[in-house]
Amino acid sequence: MADLEYQVSDGIGTILLNRPKRKNAFTMEMIDEWAAAIRSARFDPEVRVLVLTGAGDAFCSGVDLDAFTSGEKSVLDHKTVLTDRIHQVALALEDLDKPVIAAVNGVAVGAGMDMALMCDIRFVGESARLSEGYVRVGLVPGDGGCYYLPRLVGTAKALELLWTGDFVDARTAVDIGIASRRVPDAELMDETYAFARRLADGPPVAIRAIKRTVYQSARTDLRTSLDLISSHMAVVQSTEDSAEAMQAFKEKRKPEFRGR
Repeated sequence: MADLEYQVSDGIGTILLNRPKRKNAFTMEMIDEWAAAIRSARFDPEVRVLVLTGAGDAFCSGVDLDAFTSGEKSVLDHKTVLTDRIHQVALALEDLDKPVIAAVNGVAVGAGMDMALMCDIRFVGESARLSEGYVRVGLVPGDGGCYYLPRLVGTAKALELLWTGDFVDARTAVDIGIASRRVPDAELMDETYAFARRLADGPPVAIRAIKRTVYQSARTDLRTSLDLISSHMAVVQSTEDSAEAMQAFKEKRKPEFRGR
């Protein structure tokens, strides 16, 4: 079986990290496939929502250090591995305006935690434990932890977690804003897909516009955000989906959206 599997079913794309014996530590080849799957989801009209999870009892233990540290590498080589390979995933996700849900089914450590943080929302199983563990091996967060974590938990709490590498359990992850929901392990994927189904059945143009506006508004001022949303509103109101939603509301029935 492949180390990374990507499949699409009924509007939902799923990326499965599939190295359970290695706690789903990723290789450079997996990173290439991971980024390619995200780019495919971006342009595939059949994909309305993307789910990321890990096989077995782990989400992702980060980069496979055996592959990352093998051989002689210069300072430039180490930088290039990050910028040209590992960072592909974060940059591909930044270009994706469809919802992305991480189902964290076990440990998420180092770059594994970073990969969860760069998704839009996170559902965590009861056994999930997350750690920005770079400092424990004398490193700095290499895959966006210093960017994503403060935006979720605030600067002070982020620094505490980044400086110590302490583990966060599932309950705490929800309490401090890392995760949206804490779910019994056996129910994690069912609840994740139920939520993904709800989004996939929603009006895709409006859902994508909402995501774009939320992220763009975080980087701009109120007037610019309001101007942006007025443009999005005008576009969304002109779609067939908007007309269908209004008609379904009047007729007290479930709308059927076609993404146009």
